[in-house]
This record gives sequence, C-alpha cells and structure tokens, in this order.
Amino acid sequence: MRVSRLVVLGPGHPFRGGIAKTTTELVRSLIRRGHNVTFLTPLRQYPRRLYPGGDDRDPEACPEVEGARALLDPFAPPSWPGVRAQIRALAGDAWIFPYWTWAWAPWWRFLLAGGSSRRCPAVAVVHNPIDHDAGVLQRLAARLVLRRCEGLFTHAASLAEGLRNAYRDGSVGSFPLPPPAPFTLPGRLAARRSLGLPEGGLVALFLGLIRPYKGVDVLLDAAARLGESSPWRFLVAGEPWGALGGELEHRVEELDLSERVRLDLGWVPEDRVPTYLAAADLVVLPYRAGSQSAVASMALAHGMPVLSTRVGGLPELVKDGVNGVLVPPGNPEALAAALVGLDGSRLAALAAGARAAAGKLTWDGYAAALEDLLARISHRLSS
Repeated sequence: MRVSRLVVLGPGHPFRGGIAKTTTELVRSLIRRGHNVTFLTPLRQYPRRLYPGGDDRDPEACPEVEGARALLDPFAPPSWPGVRAQIRALAGDAWIFPYWTWAWAPWWRFLLAGGSSRRCPAVAVVHNPIDHDAGVLQRLAARLVLRRCEGLFTHAASLAEGLRNAYRDGSVGSFPLPPPAPFTLPGRLAARRSLGLPEGGLVALFLGLIRPYKGVDVLLDAAARLGESSPWRFLVAGEPWGALGGELEHRVEELDLSERVRLDLGWVPEDRVPTYLAAADLVVLPYRAGSQSAVASMALAHGMPVLSTRVGGLPELVKDGVNGVLVPPGNPEALAAALVGLDGSRLAALAAGARAAAGKLTWDGYAAALEDLLARISHRLSS
C-alpha cells in the first residue's frame, strides 16, 4: 500500500445523517491505514428549503476528526473560486467526495472543472447514482458531475455495473457499506421496558429517516393484513420527511392499527439506537427503491435478521433464507406472508446466519477497496 495525500470533501461533525457518518468513518479508516488525509467539511449541509425534516445537526452523531476544517459552502457560489483555489493548493494525490444529491451538484461540477490536467484525480463515492424520486434535471445534474470524475466507488456490484455502463471512461470499484462503529446492545427485556413496549410477542422494527421511497406505508398495509392473533407488533422509529409523519399517523388510524403499530416520529439520538435495535426481533426495510442501507449492515452486524425488498444492492447484503428474507418491492401481500412465515425458530436460524457473517464487512476492507481503485486510476493516468 502506497501512502497517499488524500483530500476528502463532504459532511462530517456536527452534521447528522448517513452521508456524514459514512464519510467520517472512511476518513478515520484512511488515517488508520497511514494516509495523510485532509478532511474538508461544509458550513451547511442543506439549504433549509431542501431539508423538510428537523435540524440536520447533532454533535453526537459523528465523532470529530482532528484537523478537519469547515470550509465548503455548496450553496454560496460567490465563495466557490476562493475555496477551489485553497483546495487545489493542497496538492493531494486524489480528491474523494460523496455523491448523493443534486443539491451539491453545481458545486461539485465547478470544483471539477478543467480535468485532471489542472487538478487531482477525483473519485466520487456514489451513494445514489441519481436522487430518489429524481426528475430529468436531477438526472442531468448527476451525469454532469459523475462524468467529470476519474473514478467512481459504490456499495454494490450491481450498482458498479450500472456505473460502468453509464460512464465507460471512468474506473469503477465497489464494496458493501459497512456498519457504523460497533456498540453493545442492552438486554431485550430491558430495552422493551425502556421503550414502554410489551415484554412478549415479536417486534418488527423500521429505523431511520422516513421518506416516501422507503415504503413505510407498504409496511402498514402489510400489518393490516395480519390477523389480530398475529404475534407481530411494529415499531417505526425515525424522522419523517415533510408531511409524511401526519400521513402515516392518519394511515394507522384509518387501518385501525393503533394497538399493533407504534410510530416514534422524530430523530433517534445515537445513544438510543442500541435500545431500539435490542427491542426488536427483526429489522424491516420495505423500500420501493434504493441503492444500499446502512441500517441493514448495522442490524446484521449485531445478529439481527432483516426482512428486505429486492431493490438496488440490498440482495447482495441480505441473503434470502440465510440472514434474512427478501420480497418484491411495493407488495404488502408478500411482506405480510413473509412475516407469517417467521416464527421464533425461523428467526433464530436467520439470526445465527447474521451472526456467522458479522465482522466480514469492515471499514478497513472498505478503505482497502478504495485504495485499489485509486491505484488503478493512477496506473491508467500514467500509462
């Protein structure tokens, strides 16, 4: 492994959300592997009008990285020339940045102007090749940024293949998204008591930011198809996007699910995540669409089986019948049938499968895969 001078640009402390957490973990892994890393973070992560949740800051969400500098403002174009000049002056071997939303695209495109003859090679860590629910302009924004990159790194082999087909001039690499830093789960009874849940029965958990593409409404429709005698209860914990929280509350009332579904609508602080996970028997990801899920990797790393839809790279992480169950997206009947088939013994077998694979997805392995991509880019550009 050659020690490199790397510039990583993207959200970190004090922002919250999956992009900030994964970018921070990548930086920490690269530093542990001996690289000289400069971490440049934004002054703001989103303009207020584009983030219809609550506050996007939480000082406990991401650890601080020593030497990180809050420099970027993707939403203040007058600042861009001066910031780009500072970044170019760092003279790193490569720039690494996350791509996940069109909102940052104008800034990324400005930064990447001129090609590698005037700047470092750039690698986009592609969380979403296009925005969820993207229209024509959002798709164009992604293409205008990603085609300027010398390398693309993503979190599933299927996504990598799509990027190779769309951007044939770039080098592409992939590695499944590892779970966040490990934590200790409390006991199940203690967790359920802490949350005010019944001690008996089975609990299916949806955890994370609640957006339309994540299909929580499909999960509610599936719950309504289970009879009153079903042992399953449902816990939905996360911050809703815009007016979605009110819509879900109305749906619970309309389907008469208040005795079987609990909505904990709001940001789940980091120190409460272990309690929610420990209280559950199963994590449910009823996504209509998606690329990958840090919640899935977190659950599996802690021995929790996952019921997921077959979307994006999730089938590469959730192995049907081994550590979880896969169903078609947007199909409440299939989701309900899968839940009916998951009794205590079946859940125990899937949990054993999850535990057997725990530890295979590491940030060290993730960083090593990125290093391999950087080496291929360097060889291609020098030959």
